[in-house]
Amino acid sequence: MTGPTRAEYCVIACAEAWRDDGEVLASPMGLIASIGARLARLTFAPDLLLTDGEALLVRPDGTPEGWLPYREHLAWVTGGRRHVMMGASQIDRFGNQNISCIGDWERPRRQLLGVRGAPVNTLNNPTSYWIPRHSRRVFVDRVDMVCGVGYDRAAGARYHRIPRVVSDLGVFDFATPDRSMRLASLHPGVTVEQVREATGFELTVPDEVPATREPTGEELRLIREVVDPTGARAREVAA
Repeated sequence: MTGPTRAEYCVIACAEAWRDDGEVLASPMGLIASIGARLARLTFAPDLLLTDGEALLVRPDGTPEGWLPYREHLAWVTGGRRHVMMGASQIDRFGNQNISCIGDWERPRRQLLGVRGAPVNTLNNPTSYWIPRHSRRVFVDRVDMVCGVGYDRAAGARYHRIPRVVSDLGVFDFATPDRSMRLASLHPGVTVEQVREATGFELTVPDEVPATREPTGEELRLIREVVDPTGARAREVAA
């Protein structure tokens, strides 16, 4: 078996977001985030609940295992029993996220998805982020519009928590005194200097930055043969 690819390290890093969550609803957005959630369910997070995005709870292979009516879904969302992994067109040092527009609100240069459910997600249940291309266009000093709420704006919301941000370069968290972003691990082959160059704000960087953990042989087998046998993950992260 060949060694792990960058995409597979990203899958592992995303999967780890749900470690020790228990019986919560996983809502991954993005291909590698979805592969990570399914891998977590198959390995170290057997109580994790997966959904088809409509009204069914599903197994990792997509077959139904339960019914989740919309009213019940909303109760889970607002009660901290869901852990979302969203994307971000912009994210800042305190975890504020923008998926709505680029530029001034009154005359934006680019219209994006819109606010969608980001405020509800971030204030009412844990929200992590998956960003396939780490750059200064995404990791910005100040987001053009706040959609997902960061630590400097959450005002003690009961279920607000941003466990991690995963990019194609590394893993980030907010384990700092002021709850600003910290480099938690580097994917193999990536340097601290590369991350700093690709980030539009001052990151907290520990003296010793660990490597993102290696997938086990069984995890690699599951990724390659069970969860993503067509290799679709390489479309998001080619390295």
